[in-house]
Amino acid sequence: MDLMEKLTVLTNSAKYDVACTSSGADRPGKTVMAGCCHSFAADGRCVTLLKVLMTNFCIYDCTYCVNRVSNDCQRTAFTPAELAELTIEFYRRNYIEGLFLSSGVIKSPDYTMEQMIKALEILRYRHNFWGYVHAKVIPGASPYMVHRIGLLADRLSVNIELPSESSLRQLAPNKEKKAILAPMQQISIEGSQSRQELVIYKKAPKFAPAGQATQMIIGASPETDYQILNLASAMYKKYSLKRVFYSAYIPAVEHSLLPAPDTKPPLLREHRLYQADWLLRQYGFGAEEILTPETPNFNPYLDPKCNWAINNMHLFPVDVNRARLDELLRVPGIGPTSARRIVTARKNGRLGIAELKRMGTVLKRAQYFINAADWIAGAGTGREAAIRALIDPKVYSFGPEQLSLFQENPGIQKLPSAEDVSSVAEAVEETVLCLRKNL
Repeated sequence: MDLMEKLTVLTNSAKYDVACTSSGADRPGKTVMAGCCHSFAADGRCVTLLKVLMTNFCIYDCTYCVNRVSNDCQRTAFTPAELAELTIEFYRRNYIEGLFLSSGVIKSPDYTMEQMIKALEILRYRHNFWGYVHAKVIPGASPYMVHRIGLLADRLSVNIELPSESSLRQLAPNKEKKAILAPMQQISIEGSQSRQELVIYKKAPKFAPAGQATQMIIGASPETDYQILNLASAMYKKYSLKRVFYSAYIPAVEHSLLPAPDTKPPLLREHRLYQADWLLRQYGFGAEEILTPETPNFNPYLDPKCNWAINNMHLFPVDVNRARLDELLRVPGIGPTSARRIVTARKNGRLGIAELKRMGTVLKRAQYFINAADWIAGAGTGREAAIRALIDPKVYSFGPEQLSLFQENPGIQKLPSAEDVSSVAEAVEETVLCLRKNL
C-alpha cells in the first residue's frame, strides 16, 4: 500500500475523533483535502491540522469503535518516518499548519506511544518543524511516555469516551477508568509546574503549553444530560481541561448494546451540550443550575441559557445601568463581550435601547429581561411572548427527526403546548429505559 492509500485509510479512520473545533476543512484551490480539521493554538490562533491515525490496527474491542479488533476493515499503519515526511511535505505546500495525531492500540499502550513519540521527534528535530501538534495519549500508557510526548506536543488529550464507569465496562471492556484519569492528572500537574518554571526561566521546557482536552461519546449509553454535564464540570475543575468535546454517536456497527443502525445521531443533544458547556466556561454557570435530577435532560425548544432564564423569572428584570457583570451575563441576548461593554459605557451616562444595540446586545431576546433608560422589561407582553421569541431557530438545522417537534411548516413557530413537552419527555425516557435494559 503506497503512502497516499495509507493516508486515505487512516484519515478516514480518524474522523470519529472530534477533539478539535471541526472535522473537515474546505479550502478552494487545495488539491489535498483528506483529514483536515481546525483547532486553536496556545496563542489563540485558529490553525488547520492534518488529522490522522498512526495506525488503525487495535488490540482493543470497544463495541462502538469502527477500528475495534473484531471489526472487519482495511488495516494499515504509518512508520514514524513516513508520518513525519508526509506532515512536513503538506506543511511546505501550505495545506496544513500542524498535526492532530491519534492511534489505535498496537501491541500495548506504551509501544503505541513510542511510535507516536518517534514520529514527533523526527518532525521536531530532523525536519525542524515547530508548528502546532495535538497528540492523543493512550489510556494505560506509563507516566514516562506521557512526560515524553508532553514535551513534544502543544496540546494533549485523553479520551474519557463514555460518561460513566458502568458504560465503560460494558462497551469498552479493555479500558479502565483509572487508566484514563491517571494521565489526565499527570498532564494537569506537569502542565502547572511547567508554567511556573517558565515564569522563572523563559527557556525552561514547555509541557503541553496549550493544555489538555477530552472527548465523550453521546447517545451510545443511557446517561442523562445531567450526568454528562456534571462529569464535564468536575473534570474542568479537577484537571484544568481546556475543552470537553461531545461526539453524537453515529451508528456504524450493529450490536445489542448499542442503538439500532438506523437510529438518527443525537445532533440536537450534542448541540445543547456544547451550549451548556459554553455557559460553564464563559458565563459562570454551575452545572447544577442548568440541569437538575428532576429535569435531567435539555429542553428541545430552548437553548440552556434561555431555558434557565424562563425558569427563573423572579430574578428578572435587571437594570443594565446598575447590574453587576455576573448578573448581565445571565441575561439572554447578552454575551461576555457586550456585558463588558455595558459595564464600561454606563460610566459615562445611562444606557438606552439604542446604545445597547450598538454594543451587540440581541434585543429580540434581552428585551424581556432588562430595564434600561428608555425601556421596561417586556413592554407589556407576557411570558408566552418571551418563550416565542426565545425558541431556538437552529433546531430546524438538525434534520427531519427534530422537525417533528414543531408544525410541518417551519415558518410557523407555534408555542409548544403542555402535551408537546410531555410527549418529548416520554420519548426521551423511553429511549433511556431501552438503553438501560440492553446494558
